Amino acid sequence: MGIIYLMLIVSLAIALFFLFSFFWAAKSGQYDDDYSPSVRILFDDEKQSTENQQTDGSTEV
Repeated sequence: MGIIYLMLIVSLAIALFFLFSFFWAAKSGQYDDDYSPSVRILFDDEKQSTENQQTDGSTEV
């Protein structure tokens, strides 16, 4: 029974360590994307398909 308590404490300590690490990285700007906004204008937009759109306004399938 004692090993279960030990494993529970160790697993909670590891989980709290990773949670703290994630919040620290997010707060320090680790996940900020500085590159994509500057090159986003260079990407082409995908063309919308007009196969299924009716030009006369009917709703027949």
